[in-house]
Amino acid sequence: MLLENRTALVTGGAGRIGRAIADVFLREGAAVVMADLDGKRVAKAAAELGAEYPGKVAWTAGDQSKPEDAARFVTEAEEKLGLPDILANAHGIFPNCPLVDVTVEEWDSVFNVNVRGTMLTCQTLARRWIDARVKGAIINISSGAAKSGRPGGAHYSGSKAAVDALTHVFAIELGPHGIRVNAIAPGLILDNVITEESDDLHPYVNLTLKGTPIGRTGSPYDIAEAAAFLASERSGWTTGAILEVTGGTHTGRTHMPTTRQLR
Repeated sequence: MLLENRTALVTGGAGRIGRAIADVFLREGAAVVMADLDGKRVAKAAAELGAEYPGKVAWTAGDQSKPEDAARFVTEAEEKLGLPDILANAHGIFPNCPLVDVTVEEWDSVFNVNVRGTMLTCQTLARRWIDARVKGAIINISSGAAKSGRPGGAHYSGSKAAVDALTHVFAIELGPHGIRVNAIAPGLILDNVITEESDDLHPYVNLTLKGTPIGRTGSPYDIAEAAAFLASERSGWTTGAILEVTGGTHTGRTHMPTTRQLR
């Protein structure tokens, strides 16, 4: 098992990707504390996973964009299952709104959750790890949107580009302490994998399928498996990486026709 005798704090634990990460971490031997803004959802998710892994799952709830809640996540995690030596920041919000219509409140809410929330949990655990000489691992969930602009995504794309930059800076600052910091940039992740275009699907899904070399949408477990690798000693010389797990959509204009000459 990749993560035997490890303890992980997974934010956004009740969400699509966060829950899958918690599940894979548990399968690989870790104990997991699931944190989320929605207390009822995360309690339910933790109870369901805990039924399969008794004594290895706990949960906490709060707004990690608030310093006091981010600190409490770590305190409660340590009280329940021990000081985490893995942090997976899988929380995030992704509204869609044209730049000319977005309000200051909407803009700030995205950056507060996606960027400040990531910074605060990283900062809180890093301080504890440095004091305790723990060589921990951080995995931030970024997005393909960080490098690929799209209409309505100024605040979301901007926030995920900021997460990439934070990942690089934290890797530089924390590396001397033996702490590794990496990120995963997912492509389109849905609950159910889709392999064929259909009139019943949202046009965005059809367009993404057309431009995905592997020919399917992503599963939350595609991201979770990558997170387990980055959390493990198998990636012991990997830090500051932004791992693109997209089925190939990040590679370029994948659905352009080939031609010897444009007319």
